Amino acid sequence: MTDNTRGAFLMMASMLAFTVNDACIKATDGALPFFQLLFLRGVLSTFLIALALWWLGHWRLPVPQADRKLITLRSLSEITATMFFLTALFNMPLANVIALLQLLPLTVTLAGALLLREAVGWRRMAAILIGFCGMLLIVRPGSSGFNVYTIYALLAVVCVTFRDLSTRRMSAQVPSLVITFASSAGLTVVAAVISLGETWVWPDSTQTGLIVLSALFIFAGYCTSVMVMRVGDLGAVTPFRYTSLLWALLLGWLMFGEWPTPLTFLGVVIIATTGCYTLYREAKMSRM
Repeated sequence: MTDNTRGAFLMMASMLAFTVNDACIKATDGALPFFQLLFLRGVLSTFLIALALWWLGHWRLPVPQADRKLITLRSLSEITATMFFLTALFNMPLANVIALLQLLPLTVTLAGALLLREAVGWRRMAAILIGFCGMLLIVRPGSSGFNVYTIYALLAVVCVTFRDLSTRRMSAQVPSLVITFASSAGLTVVAAVISLGETWVWPDSTQTGLIVLSALFIFAGYCTSVMVMRVGDLGAVTPFRYTSLLWALLLGWLMFGEWPTPLTFLGVVIIATTGCYTLYREAKMSRM
């Protein structure tokens, strides 16, 4: 098995883990207060990440001062994105929310050009514009399916874009799990504070199982995504992130009886195609 093949399998496993995590959270169906749910999952996942950091000995690694500021900015973006994303997830079909999140390669490239003055050729800019047309097919402004939760999903994409831009500015000295731990711990603390204003509900066995599964799968997603960065050529491996759309379609159908409309399918294909092309062009330009 080549490194690229291993990387492709790891990327698919990572996308499966993250999507199962999302499905488990959605399956709680609002039975628990929102921030209580975030806190309970956060405690478990942060504990698992801390164990991994201890096992790898990364606690002792120094973090440059400039990177600490970027980690803080990234954590704030992650916290805001999670709140928008999960609110949309509870109120929209799973595949629709996951599909909108696949705009990230396009939005990160566009934001890099606008905010960081990164060079973007006409081919990638055209791919970005076509990808946004695919997004319009999914959200369909003016239709009955377009509501405040659709806007929440798009705001989550904006927040994750800033999160990824912050990550790109960090030095290679910072271990990926340190960054992940900071975001997970920050979200858990914020959820704990806000949940004090909620009326807590004691979870039953099903809800407890879903929370535990969610924490385990999000931890598995973090670990495999870190492993992906160390195996194979990113230009060959990264397009496999779009397998999350297949997992979302399958889980949405099996668990929630959801199936996208033909227009949504077309939008998904457009976003995936333009995203893959953008990743291919970025990989090609980096080798020149």
